Amino acid sequence: MKLRIAICSPNKNAYSETFIMAQKNGLMGKIFYYFGGLLPNELEGHGKLSNRYTEVSNIVKRKIKTTTFNSEEEAFISSLKKNKIQVVLAQYGVTAHRIVDICRHLKIPLVTHFHGYDASMHSFIESCGNYKKVFDYSAAVIAVSQTMKERLLQIGCPENKLVYNPYGPNDSFLALKPEFLTESFIGVGRFVDKKAPYYIILSFQKVLSKYPNAKLILGGDGPLFEVCHNLVKYLKIEQSVILPGPVSREKFIDYLASARAFVQHSVTAISGDQEGTPVAILEASAAGLPVISTRHAGIKDVVLEGETGYLVNEHDVDGMAEKMLMLLSNKELAVRLGKNGKERINNHFSLKQHLDKLDDIIAKAVK
Repeated sequence: MKLRIAICSPNKNAYSETFIMAQKNGLMGKIFYYFGGLLPNELEGHGKLSNRYTEVSNIVKRKIKTTTFNSEEEAFISSLKKNKIQVVLAQYGVTAHRIVDICRHLKIPLVTHFHGYDASMHSFIESCGNYKKVFDYSAAVIAVSQTMKERLLQIGCPENKLVYNPYGPNDSFLALKPEFLTESFIGVGRFVDKKAPYYIILSFQKVLSKYPNAKLILGGDGPLFEVCHNLVKYLKIEQSVILPGPVSREKFIDYLASARAFVQHSVTAISGDQEGTPVAILEASAAGLPVISTRHAGIKDVVLEGETGYLVNEHDVDGMAEKMLMLLSNKELAVRLGKNGKERINNHFSLKQHLDKLDDIIAKAVK
């Protein structure tokens, strides 16, 4: 009989959260997907959890002191009970912090899945009390990079509960055979501080002096999108830099099919925010493209320097430009690095490996 698993996530269907979609569709159990804030307020396929009845019921319960939970919490509790949930998989430590008391109250095992900002941003870690309650109650705590694993140990996670389990890319990327037909670079991701997309633009500007026909495509959106748009305009390279906004998986695959390399210049933000293991880097490497990025968080776990791509120090604009020029001048090198990357992802970072390990973690949590 399939385990009844509740996946709880603050957001629904964001491209940056393709790993959640993969888990929803690929885990062995019967999945109940809750979303709509750190305390979920909606169940996929069933709508809002709270209604007038649950609100009135909660008022009565609180008056006669049979509950300490508010109406939204009671609605979530009621849904977990109704659906006979056997284990909760909390996406992000901050979600786990919000619902840990509910899981404890219902005696439902909790598996906490950290992803990036939740394990690195000082403000979130402090507001969640260094996740003490989460670490105490969770049956398992998942880190997606070795850097994150070390960080969680530092703030108090018991080593025996901590599991390293990086993401895996969709198999459609492994099926791709890039042709390296153009002098173009592709990057995809949120335009946010930790991804520093403006650094890629500044590096690419240096490339244009030697390769004036080269192109840079940066897909995605976010608070720094207009900053990057203005930077491109100021540098007068609008004909060479394409900012298409959010791109679908299909469009991303199209870009990867003809590009020379994937580029991403991740940095540690002033807030402490860091990557986990960027899904787009896994996807690009699975597709057979070399990756040029930074020695940052989980990127170091995936990209082998000089074997599957190149890494530079954070903020090293010149270094990134140099690596871009190397791959433009040597197509055979790009092909070789890309081939090595595809093999590495297939052997060590496949989606099947990620899901199999997560299935095992969940099963052990229930036992």
